[in-house]
Amino acid sequence: MIIIDDKYISDEVVEEQFVCNLSACKGACCVAGDCGAPLDKEELKILKKIYPKIKSYLRPEGISEIEKTGTHTTDPEHGYVTPIVKSGICAYASIDEHGVVGCGIEKAFKDGVVDYKKPISCHLYPIRITKYDSFEAVNYDRWDICKPACKNGKALQVPVYRFLKEAIIRKYGTEFYEVLDEIAQKQYK
Repeated sequence: MIIIDDKYISDEVVEEQFVCNLSACKGACCVAGDCGAPLDKEELKILKKIYPKIKSYLRPEGISEIEKTGTHTTDPEHGYVTPIVKSGICAYASIDEHGVVGCGIEKAFKDGVVDYKKPISCHLYPIRITKYDSFEAVNYDRWDICKPACKNGKALQVPVYRFLKEAIIRKYGTEFYEVLDEIAQKQYK
C-alpha cells in the first residue's frame, strides 16, 4: 500500500496494467451495473447548470429520464449517482455509429460547449475512491467487462495509474501524481 497524505492507495493501482479498448468492450461501463456513476456533491450543481447545454448530445431516453428524475439520483450504497435508463445505460450516455457507448457530457466538452469533462468517478475508472472519516481509500476495481482493457494494458505495459494520469491530476493535483509516480518507479519495477 502507498500512503500519500490522507490517501491510501492500493498496490494494484501501480502493479496492474490497463488501457481501455472501446472497440472490444463498446463502452460497457456506461451500460452495466446496478446504479449510475457515483457523483461528488460539488458535481450536482455542475450537472444541473450544464444540462441545457449538453441536452443535444444525449439520447431521447436519457433526456426523458433526466427530466423525470432530475440530473442526479441517489443510491443506498453509493450516495449521489447519475440517473440510469431502465435498460441500465447511463442517462448521460450517447451511442456512436459503431455502437460504442460514450459520455454525452464528454462529447460536449470536446466540442468546447462546456468546461466540465465528465463525472470524476467515470474519469478515474477503474479506480474507485471510498471516503472515510480520516482518509480516502484509492482502489483498483476489477470488472469482467474490462478484460479487454487489462489485456491491452499488459500488451502496452501501461500501469493503471499512468493510464489515468489526467484523471488523477484532475482529482488530486500534479504534485500528488508526481509523488505517486516517483514511488511507483522506485518500489514497483
